[in-house]
Amino acid sequence: MYKEQDFDVIVIGAGHAGCEAALAAARLGLQTCVFTINIDTIAQLSCNPAVGGLAKGHMVREIDALGGETAKVTDKSGIQFRMLNLSKGPAVWSLRAQADRVLYRDNMRYTVENQKNLAVKQGTVEKIAVEDGKVKGVVTSLGVFYGARAVIVTTGTFLKGLMHIGFDSFQAGRAGEFPSIGLSDSLKELGLKMGRLKTGTPPRLDARSIDFSKTTPQWGDDPPPPFSYSTEKITNPQLPCYITYTNKKTHEIITGNLDRSPLYGGRIKGIGPRYCPSIEDKVVRFSERERHQVFLEPEGLETTEYYANGISTSLPYDVQVKLVRSIEGLENAEIMRPAYAIEYDFVFPTQLRHSLEVKTIDGLFLAGQINGTSGYEEAAAQGLMAGINAALKIRGKEPLILGREEAYIGVMIDDLVTKGTSEPYRMFTSRAEYRLLLRHDNADFRLTEKGYAAGLVSGEAYNKFREKKGLLIDELERLKRTRVKPSEEINKALVSMDTSEISEDTALDKLLKRPEIKYGFIKNNSPSAYSLTPEIENLVEINVKYEGYIQKQIEMAGRMKKLESRKIPADLDYKIIPGLSKEIVEKLSEIQPETIGQAGRIPGLTPAAISILLVAVEKQKRNKG
Repeated sequence: MYKEQDFDVIVIGAGHAGCEAALAAARLGLQTCVFTINIDTIAQLSCNPAVGGLAKGHMVREIDALGGETAKVTDKSGIQFRMLNLSKGPAVWSLRAQADRVLYRDNMRYTVENQKNLAVKQGTVEKIAVEDGKVKGVVTSLGVFYGARAVIVTTGTFLKGLMHIGFDSFQAGRAGEFPSIGLSDSLKELGLKMGRLKTGTPPRLDARSIDFSKTTPQWGDDPPPPFSYSTEKITNPQLPCYITYTNKKTHEIITGNLDRSPLYGGRIKGIGPRYCPSIEDKVVRFSERERHQVFLEPEGLETTEYYANGISTSLPYDVQVKLVRSIEGLENAEIMRPAYAIEYDFVFPTQLRHSLEVKTIDGLFLAGQINGTSGYEEAAAQGLMAGINAALKIRGKEPLILGREEAYIGVMIDDLVTKGTSEPYRMFTSRAEYRLLLRHDNADFRLTEKGYAAGLVSGEAYNKFREKKGLLIDELERLKRTRVKPSEEINKALVSMDTSEISEDTALDKLLKRPEIKYGFIKNNSPSAYSLTPEIENLVEINVKYEGYIQKQIEMAGRMKKLESRKIPADLDYKIIPGLSKEIVEKLSEIQPETIGQAGRIPGLTPAAISILLVAVEKQKRNKG
């Protein structure tokens, strides 16, 4: 075996998780190397060329607040930006961007290749070298050994990837790329329990063959709102998406060819995403539906390729052609790239700590789809946290663990390591207990301090945040202490907004609490001494209108934190605790929760079991004391 150089951190895979992990470790001053099977596909948007969406957009903002890169690259590459759910409450507002696939890849690659302390190598890692339960490095397919103090595995769908188009199957990490075979075997040899998942992608169509006049255009917001707090303006040209629908004929084509589907023919063994099913699944499971929505989304500014979002399938190519051409506007559509399904290996994430380090192997971290998640945003968030925590571990510092009340990233990681997953995990706002605290607009208020303390947020960005925070606090205090006198002009304006008149001096914040009144009314009648950005004005309005609800969630989170502070000794033997059932002992022994709060979120653990566990923890604490 030939030995090459040593690194502090080695990252395997240069997708969204790998790029964030490698950048974080390198920016924290560690000598880092990222391995990728193909340098030309660094940060490839392998499925939908879009970033964000419900809850996912929150995580992109959180990545940015912590000092990550995804939001910045999206802003440089975005060709349509839309804030979703504006008709609902601010807790579920979420930004989504359509990205230029080539621009995104090129921008991220440039960032990675020009990052100090970060080397990029094209190669296939076949083995993780471990001695006495501790990571020592990696071995490539060429037999080259690279030493490392920490290794982060971010392999996406490449672990024994198997693609299906009809009954034609072939090994691949994604279309046109080799899979990773040996690494999966290496992880199993290290004792990790692994499973099999499946995801899929729709056909890509040639815009020149689409009749857009039969579809409904959907434009983004004007001006386009950026993801990153550091982006002042989106400069790319903006493009519309287009909406069309499947129909009865489409559904007949699908149901008439289910015997040729690898999904229904038993060829595919992996479990697919419940919340993003193939068109075969949708037609079978929702047979009462007459149609399903299809979004035609541009792949970029310099290509005619369109992504047919909504008709992911693994049906044979000839059926795909009939299926596509049965849809209005696509009667003459040409398929540029066929749809396919892909199966791949993953590691059951209950084998990880909240730092994303494997419990049984010192220095081995996992991030992204290898942990059972689905989506660029989920992967990037895990990659960032794994990169930070690998660096902190090497420096002998405590890991950065985000609570469920602090970030969607915290919710996701806690769900994975505590509850596990047997299907591709996708983030939703409904997974968070404290949605009103975890809003899209306040990610910097929640996480910038942590990013700065970790060393990823620059002093310049931190000072800019502190200035913004000061302006918000000052304005909220001003609204509480400033009172408006009743006058004919004021009451006339109030009546015009369908809200009641005032008969006595009234604090501005009391007026702003009224549903009918927007901050613009306050601004016009009692402006701040400072020039506030629309972003700060929006924050002021949300904080005032939802003050009571926000306070209730803060109190709830505080009560839960008391349970999170009750540590469970690592050497606690669950088998000797009287009163715990065999099933609960097995779950506790497998997951090894670090706190009483985490134990309470393990599926199947009853309140009675938690009470018994509390008593056992206190008893051991007294005995040791």
